[in-house]
Amino acid sequence: MKAILLVAGYATRMYPLTENTPKALLPIKGKPVLDYIIEQLKTLPVTEIYVVSNDKFFPHFSDWAKTAPTSTPISVLNDGTTSNENRRGAVGDVFFAITEKSIDDEIVVIAGDNYFTYPLIEQYDFYKKTGCDTVVGKELNDVEQLRAFAVAKLASDGKVLDLEEKPAEPKSNMAIYATYFFRKETVPMFKQYLDVGNNPDQIGAFPQWLYKTNDVYAYKMNGDCYDIGTIEMYEEMKG
Repeated sequence: MKAILLVAGYATRMYPLTENTPKALLPIKGKPVLDYIIEQLKTLPVTEIYVVSNDKFFPHFSDWAKTAPTSTPISVLNDGTTSNENRRGAVGDVFFAITEKSIDDEIVVIAGDNYFTYPLIEQYDFYKKTGCDTVVGKELNDVEQLRAFAVAKLASDGKVLDLEEKPAEPKSNMAIYATYFFRKETVPMFKQYLDVGNNPDQIGAFPQWLYKTNDVYAYKMNGDCYDIGTIEMYEEMKG
C-alpha cells in the first residue's frame, strides 16, 4: 500500500498565520499536524509515503521529511503550482502522484490538514473486510457544519447509497472526512475521472463520482476528526 498526503493548498483563509508556514506543519500540542498522520500510518502496511506539496512550501516539507517520525520512505513531490489560481486541486494532486511515481498499488489518501483521533487501523480493517473502496464518516447534527462536508446516506452495512459534496440541503447527518482507502483496481480511475472533465479540486468529488459505478463503503469513526480550516479552529485545537 502507498500513502498519498495532500498538502499543496495555500490556506489563504488563515493568513497571516500560514503566509510563510504550511498549514500541515502548524504545531498541535507540540507536534506538527503531519506528524500525527505519520504516526497513524505506522500502524498500516504502507511501504512508501508521498507528500504532495506546492512549489512555495516544497522546501518546508523537504526539511520536515528529514526528521519525520517514521522509517517508511517519504518522497516529497513538488506539483509545480505557485498560487490558488494555478493549483492542480486535490484530485489533480492525487493523479499527479499516481503518474509521477507510477503507482500500481492500493492507496490511502489523507488531507494533510486533518487532525484525527480515531485509530486509522480500524478504518483499514473495515476496508479489508469489505474489499471495497472506503471513506470515513461521523454523524453531525449541525446543518451548517454538514454543508461544509461531503454528506453520505448509508445502508445498514455501511454501503454508500448517496454521496454529495457540500450539499445545500444535506440528505443525512453523516459527514465524510478526507481519509480514503482505494483499491489497486480503482487507481486508474482517477485519470478517467479527470479526462471527462470532472472537478479536480475537491477530493470528496471523486468518491461522489465513484460510488455510482463501484461499491463504496463508509467506516463510522470511533473518535474525532478536525479539518483545520480557520485560525479560530486552529487556536481551539493547538492546546
